[in-house]
Amino acid sequence: MPYIALVTLVVDDYDKALAFYTRVLGFELIEDTERDDGSRWVVVRPRAVVGGGRDRSDRSDGSGGPARSVGLLLARAKDDAERASIGVQTGGRVGFFLHTDDFTRDHARMRAAGVRFLEEPRHEPYGSVAVFEDLYGNRWDLLQPA
Repeated sequence: MPYIALVTLVVDDYDKALAFYTRVLGFELIEDTERDDGSRWVVVRPRAVVGGGRDRSDRSDGSGGPARSVGLLLARAKDDAERASIGVQTGGRVGFFLHTDDFTRDHARMRAAGVRFLEEPRHEPYGSVAVFEDLYGNRWDLLQPA
């Protein structure tokens, strides 16, 4: 069954982006390969969450384990048009949704790491949520589904 494996996020610098997503957000580095044209193929993704949450019911690999997490392909901007899209790839809307099995733990950890939250946590019928920005200004939801 087909599934979405990667989403491209345009960045200004591979190493700066890699440091943010792995050290600050705690993502795992999946691949960092030099390419012949001087670019790199850099993929990160959230570490697997084992256990609850509605998002775990879609086991895309049929294994009964946690659902696959979509990876981010960190792509360095190569021209002015791409540089202009950094931080506004979704027009200022929340474009990325980082699910957690422990909102309180991850919210506290991320704040301590310097992540900028744009609001206080809210408790909605669909779960606990707070909007934060990555190092480029892209908006994300930290979300623990109900």
